[in-house]
Amino acid sequence: MRLEMLFSAGGQNRLLPSLRQPLNLDDLIPGDGESADEWAGVWDGEWEVEIGFGKGRYLLERALAHPERRFLGFEVVSKYFRMLRRRARAHGVDNLLLVRGEALYALSAVLPKAFASILHIYFPDPWPKSRHQRRRLLDPKTLDLVLGVLRPGGELWFATDFIDYGERVVEILRAHPGLDVEIQPGPWPDGARTNYEAKYMQEGRPILRLRARSSTTADPAQLHPEGKIGVLSAVTNRRPPPPA
Repeated sequence: MRLEMLFSAGGQNRLLPSLRQPLNLDDLIPGDGESADEWAGVWDGEWEVEIGFGKGRYLLERALAHPERRFLGFEVVSKYFRMLRRRARAHGVDNLLLVRGEALYALSAVLPKAFASILHIYFPDPWPKSRHQRRRLLDPKTLDLVLGVLRPGGELWFATDFIDYGERVVEILRAHPGLDVEIQPGPWPDGARTNYEAKYMQEGRPILRLRARSSTTADPAQLHPEGKIGVLSAVTNRRPPPPA
């Protein structure tokens, strides 16, 4: 696993006043002594998460428009990560945390469950070749991990121009017992949310947009039917521990 670095976007940040330098994300694993204690209470309040923020157009707009909320963004491309960090600091943003690295790792090993009210995923890599589709972010085997950040009643906002992938995402989400899925008719009310979306809208390219709301009464132990099979298979095929 490559080194995951977490930054306070504004330097002296009201979320983490003492954090001025890059921090090894692995240090935030719950129970890791003083590093974990420093983060006590950080995940309280209203949070929004964006996975794959790209150049950060929408994430920065949201952070500026909603100073009462807190925002967390993931991006694997270092150039885009640094670009948004510079822009956030220039605007004096103090309610934004940025992570450079793999979101699935952070979601599985570091971040708490059910802390966010909105999860944003826009134009993720569709991995169109059949042999690569297991790498998709929204796959039955990873869906419960990704949606695990949402509070009961929280929402996933998603868009893609790869319609085959979008239709598959709709199918996957609608098969989940704890979700209500609604296709967005036409553009978002607030307009294009990414540079890709603005470009594609100008070109007249079709875009699938949706909102998926998690149930306030769903059992958190409920898993996606296809994902459950993968989990049970992994447990069943796990090697037994060596003899004592």
